[in-house]
Amino acid sequence: MRLLLLISLIAAASSAQEPLRIIAIGAHPDDCDIKFAGTAAQFARMGHKVKFLSVTNGDAGHQTMGGGQLAMRRKAETQESARRVGIAEYEVLDNHDGELLPTVEIRKQIIRAIRLWNADIVIAPRPNDYHPDHRYTGVLVQDAAYMVVVPNVVSDVPPLKKNPLFLYYSDRFQKPAPFRPDIVVSIDDVLEKKIAALDAHVSQFYEWLPWVDGQLDKVPADPKARLAYLRSARKQPIDPIVKASLVKWYGAAKAETVDFVESFEICEYGRQPKEQEIRALFPMLK
Repeated sequence: MRLLLLISLIAAASSAQEPLRIIAIGAHPDDCDIKFAGTAAQFARMGHKVKFLSVTNGDAGHQTMGGGQLAMRRKAETQESARRVGIAEYEVLDNHDGELLPTVEIRKQIIRAIRLWNADIVIAPRPNDYHPDHRYTGVLVQDAAYMVVVPNVVSDVPPLKKNPLFLYYSDRFQKPAPFRPDIVVSIDDVLEKKIAALDAHVSQFYEWLPWVDGQLDKVPADPKARLAYLRSARKQPIDPIVKASLVKWYGAAKAETVDFVESFEICEYGRQPKEQEIRALFPMLK
């Protein structure tokens, strides 16, 4: 009897030490980096397994190049970003940028990816955003949130035994409802990893996005100055609602020292964890 109890305790301890598996899903090959690279770097540093997934190949996001040439360039940038952050994998699906629709076929791609990763946590945009690809990525992940446990859907891949925690990235959009910062992570200690990840996406942060904003002439040529340029663009006051959540997770004293955060909202379609489970799923919250 004692032997059986000992075996059971050893098995439970082994299970508790299993690394968490997180999949962050974005519409384009830099979206996950913008919203999650800091938290991803912390997960990876702690030995957990993180995957980034871009639902489109990014073949429209540039002012002078496009198509297959741009898609290949952007995929190469994702691989360099993954190396810098330290995550396990960065996959880019071959769907056209700017043409994404929430079809059943692409929903199946999302379900398959979540199952194959055996995800504990899934993160995606909310389905209200300025960009249709972002909106429809949110819809696709919402539509997959229950289906990942249904055996007869995408039956070539076994269903998950437990529904993951589904989260939304932060955003500034107010309708139909503003973003709610349920979980806020301080990323001060990994900020440079996040900046390095963004820096890997040369086509976006030094070419396309500044061009769209009419700021291309302000992009520095010097590599060190470029890093400072990226860093300064992300230095903003922490919203009071976000600050309140930060205090909840880190305490008032620690929260006062934090400069950079990443925030997440719990999607009502997946697992609904209590505080203790959130702390287990986000072990950096201390």
